[in-house]
Amino acid sequence: MKIVRRLCIGGVLAFALVFTTATLPADAQQRSTAHAALDVDDAKLAPEFWIAGREHAERLMLDRSAIDAQNAALLADDPSMHDLRALPAQLTRDQVIRWIKALGAAPQGPLMDLRGAPISSPTLAAILANRNFDAIAAISPTRYGLVVHRAALRRLPSHQFAYRADDGFRLDRLQESALFPGTPVVVAHASRDGQWFFVISENYAAWIEQAAVAIGSTDEVFGYTQATPFRIITAATTQTASTPEQSPLSRLQLDMGLRLPLARNETPRSIIHGQGALGSHVLELPWRRADGRLMFAPALLPRSADSSSDYLPLTQANLLRQAFKFLGERYGWGHADGTRDCSGFVSEVYRSFGLKLPRNTGDQAASPALRKRVFGAGDDHAVRIAALRAARVGDLVYLPGHVMLVIGQLNGLPWVIHDTTGFAYRDDAGRLQQQRANGVVVTPLAPLRTGKGEPWVDVMTAIVRIAADVPGDTDVPAHGLPR
Repeated sequence: MKIVRRLCIGGVLAFALVFTTATLPADAQQRSTAHAALDVDDAKLAPEFWIAGREHAERLMLDRSAIDAQNAALLADDPSMHDLRALPAQLTRDQVIRWIKALGAAPQGPLMDLRGAPISSPTLAAILANRNFDAIAAISPTRYGLVVHRAALRRLPSHQFAYRADDGFRLDRLQESALFPGTPVVVAHASRDGQWFFVISENYAAWIEQAAVAIGSTDEVFGYTQATPFRIITAATTQTASTPEQSPLSRLQLDMGLRLPLARNETPRSIIHGQGALGSHVLELPWRRADGRLMFAPALLPRSADSSSDYLPLTQANLLRQAFKFLGERYGWGHADGTRDCSGFVSEVYRSFGLKLPRNTGDQAASPALRKRVFGAGDDHAVRIAALRAARVGDLVYLPGHVMLVIGQLNGLPWVIHDTTGFAYRDDAGRLQQQRANGVVVTPLAPLRTGKGEPWVDVMTAIVRIAADVPGDTDVPAHGLPR
């Protein structure tokens, strides 16, 4: 499996766009040139611009029963997904090895560390040996756990930063994704050094630090995921309150769409780790004991933080509001550095509505559980443009290694919000310009090009429609432009 299929590249590497500091114009010049050529102005950088005039912007696109049915179909039909409760009570050695090997070994080509020094063959061999294949039993019991804090999912059981010399950006090729507080996992194996678990989550299987997972019974783990009442995190990211008395629960990062139960038997008069609960929700969070076992502890979520008592209604207006909360966030390959990449971005927007997606762009675009229009060599530019003219708010547009979320149409062509390292476009004089983004941006889609000048439209692989059309949507905003 190629890495372009497994990870969201963000638009640049898929098309060999290489940036160096020496070739980039000054930041201010970049900003003004790109904005002028792409017609991006301040008004278009607010969700209200794209919501205005939509008569049915607040109409449900999918109700809760339809979302539940789509999630069930995804777990049942999509090979990249894992129904944890359907796994057998015991795991075989062959199955565990298949999961681990599905990630691949080390990336191909010479690898460099964070300082730019080559990673030696003995160093890489030691990391590979840490996978500990010899210790995988013929049969082992299926163990469950909950993630206790946001933690990286790694291709190999190591913190070693490894990038390829031909990368335009220093992207850690051992970084796969991240898991979040309260996420259930199956613990399938442990590394030789005892510092890592190989875990299976609903939409990914990779290595995670042991310290990020607390082992519990099936009832404890799945009881937690179903507990009521709860709060849904609707901010892009937020934190629990600072609690110096309980550092594992202090300023814990919580990302969009997380479903976290409220603590039982706690009231606004409760004192939680030295602070009264009058201005907060009292969450019940998983905690890892010294012996690695699961326990639960209360933590405060300030009421000033964006959260909801249930998943948000899936409407065009809410999709736009949620997506724009990430505008300007820095790009994070494989969820690195507390942020996210392009596929993580769209997944977490939809997660705030309770809707699941596969982790990576290739799996999202190919999922048999999602409605899609797939493009091939026989689809010319005119066919692709016609399909894009029919794209609706919330549709996902895929290129090799990249995904964008449609926010509306202007002059009959789609605009998108996406998390990207960068893109190329032609300026008013027709010259090909390279634009570093390295974050979540709003752009028109049609002008974007590869480093060789090929329109992104012509390398588009699929348009995925998560939800049905909104009945009666005229698609015309108040300011009179077709959208």
